[in-house]
Amino acid sequence: MNAVKILTNGILKENPVFVLLLGMCPVLGTTTSAINGLAMGLATAFVLVCSNMVVSSMKNLIPDKVRIPAFIVIIASFVTLVQMLMEAYLPALYESLGLFIPLIVVNCIVLGRAEAFAAKNKLFPSFLDGLGMGMGFAFALTTLGVVREFLGTGKFFNIEIYSEQYASLIFVLAPGAFIALGYLIAIINKKQVS
Repeated sequence: MNAVKILTNGILKENPVFVLLLGMCPVLGTTTSAINGLAMGLATAFVLVCSNMVVSSMKNLIPDKVRIPAFIVIIASFVTLVQMLMEAYLPALYESLGLFIPLIVVNCIVLGRAEAFAAKNKLFPSFLDGLGMGMGFAFALTTLGVVREFLGTGKFFNIEIYSEQYASLIFVLAPGAFIALGYLIAIINKKQVS
């Protein structure tokens, strides 16, 4: 497979959020601000890249009967590392993301890429796949966070653009996540069809 195609696949053609509609729980739950969306996206991207590389390296050593549990243990190890580092060095962000960090373990994007790609391919393509899917996920979460923060609070990465009194509070609440995501999916799908 072409390295560029593998890398860009998760960002454009098969974006986990805008095209495949995977991992909706953290997408809707953590994107109340651009910073939260970016942090969650980067944490998931790190876990995706690292777990893909380990799964690809160990694919011939893991028996088929314990393949999925082994993948979950590998993923959980990297999630624990991210959680501990974030709690130690970024405590405010860790508090903001809360329960969503440990839930990366059961994110269908991470386990799905380990099963569908890394377990069947060599190390470098698995690294590229994890990086592409991770960056696509981070892009989607950051974009949704920017839209929700801008419309809901009048800010952009916590910098005030317009007064909060003119903002629409619904966009920082759960219904606003669905509304903003729906419009973003429609815009991106329209651009891909054109």
